[in-house]
Amino acid sequence: MLLLHCPLLLLLLPLGSRPQKFPTRDEELFQMQIRDKAFFHDTSVIPDGAEISSYLFRDTPKRYFFVVEEDNTPLAVTVTPCDAPLEWKLSVQELPEEASGEGSGDPEPLEQQKQQITSEEGTELFSYKGNDVEYFVSSSSPSGLYQLDLLSTEKDTHFKVYATTTPESDQPYPELPYDPRIDVTSLGRTTVTLAWKPSPTASLLKQPIQYCIVINKEHNFKSLCAVEAKLSSDDVFMMAPKPGLDFSPFDFAHFGFPADNNSGKERSFLKPSKFGRQTSSKPRVDLNKICIGNKNIFTVSDLKPDTQYYFDMFAVNTNTNMSTAYVGTFARTKEEAKQKTVELKDGKVADVFIKRKGAKFLRFAPVSSHQKVTFSIHSCLDAVQIQVRRDGKLLLSQSVEGVRQFQLRGKAKAKYLIRLKGSKKGASMLKILATTRPNKQSFPSLPEDTRIKAFDKLRTCSSVTVAWLGTQERNKFCIYKREVDDNYNEEQKRREQNQCLGPDTRKKLEKVLCKYFHSQNIQRAVTTETIRGLQPGKSYLLDVYVIGHGGHSVKYQSKLVKTRKFC
Repeated sequence: MLLLHCPLLLLLLPLGSRPQKFPTRDEELFQMQIRDKAFFHDTSVIPDGAEISSYLFRDTPKRYFFVVEEDNTPLAVTVTPCDAPLEWKLSVQELPEEASGEGSGDPEPLEQQKQQITSEEGTELFSYKGNDVEYFVSSSSPSGLYQLDLLSTEKDTHFKVYATTTPESDQPYPELPYDPRIDVTSLGRTTVTLAWKPSPTASLLKQPIQYCIVINKEHNFKSLCAVEAKLSSDDVFMMAPKPGLDFSPFDFAHFGFPADNNSGKERSFLKPSKFGRQTSSKPRVDLNKICIGNKNIFTVSDLKPDTQYYFDMFAVNTNTNMSTAYVGTFARTKEEAKQKTVELKDGKVADVFIKRKGAKFLRFAPVSSHQKVTFSIHSCLDAVQIQVRRDGKLLLSQSVEGVRQFQLRGKAKAKYLIRLKGSKKGASMLKILATTRPNKQSFPSLPEDTRIKAFDKLRTCSSVTVAWLGTQERNKFCIYKREVDDNYNEEQKRREQNQCLGPDTRKKLEKVLCKYFHSQNIQRAVTTETIRGLQPGKSYLLDVYVIGHGGHSVKYQSKLVKTRKFC
């Protein structure tokens, strides 16, 4: 039988007090004892078969005692360092004959046991130094007072201790498969697919197991406790015990430290959050924990290309909330596909297609010296992002919708790199022209408003009257009509808004007329047109094209109109 208590607890008992009972494996007695908050006032008490979480100050040792009353008792002790290496040692001293259970049957007062035993030096059974989860296991341990000493020389740290006299039946930690490695089955630029063999605790013992994946860029973790410590601030405590599984009926906020106000002035501990684990005011970056249930294959997404990541897998027993670490792995995502750079020729229009959320790179290297360079862009569908760099220096970063022109200062022997980024909605198409000749204008100028206005009061059964804005530049305008079904809607119209498709893609029967138009007074640059020969009660889609001197055309926004049914 394993019995644990702290020497601090002994000092709390008056010499004349009644004998204090240890926690036992008797469930009824055990549950009665844990309801007595005073009994477990100091959390260095470790009951048989329960895991406790505690805290060490740097260079300040901490000691636990537990009693094994009978010889040939199985014993297992597990110590889990969280965020710093630990030095720990397990030793044993003989119990006095009166305390071994062979005397009157009544336990001897704890104070008297302490005086008789702790003055002697115990026999060292096991020692360890490092940050691995380490175990002491014995199938036949002698009776005695066992002493566990822990020390952190690196920094203040958390740790966990679990001890049991029935290791074969308890099995609180999930068992690892015969091959506990994580396999990388697929590798992409932004994704990594992982697979692992299931824990026998789930597949054979049918206990509830869930798997938690941890992703970071620094190193592998040896315990889930270490992950939780990294996710929280350096000087806060770990998750409080769960009700019914360990001793959370009580307040474990200070884990063995005085709860008076003065102690908080020296070390500032965060108060427990309502979720049980304290969170840091400064969240850790590049560390992500994902719990995925009982699946044993998972694809991690949204990673950065050409970046090394470390992956750890933990099997968590959801009944005990205790975990076991698989052997971690690491992988580097693939490099971003190198973009092919398109060379732009001076004064020549280039057609560019960009996939959804994609990007294209273009290069313009004028042959002759120049004072200015002009970039003209015609976005056929949705808005696109343009960036222009000259010899590595950013000159321009803009969103372009419709037709835009940018004039930049030139530089002898300069090279320009243009980056075009597509829309999130769908694929993008555009036309781009780069030139060092300021008078070279391939795209026609457009007004700010490219809508077509229809006059409802001028509608008849066979005609509609529309108007649109022009500019101070003399351009050719052509208007086309197409009959559409009555259920033709705005969504269908939006899909047909490719402004780069010119009049040459239209049927001759759809052409209404072409005319030249401009006005030096921009306020009066408005033209109207009445379209005749339409059918009563029919819907028509109207398009206006403006054609520039270089022959390139730009389409205004389409307009859906309907003639009157009765006149």
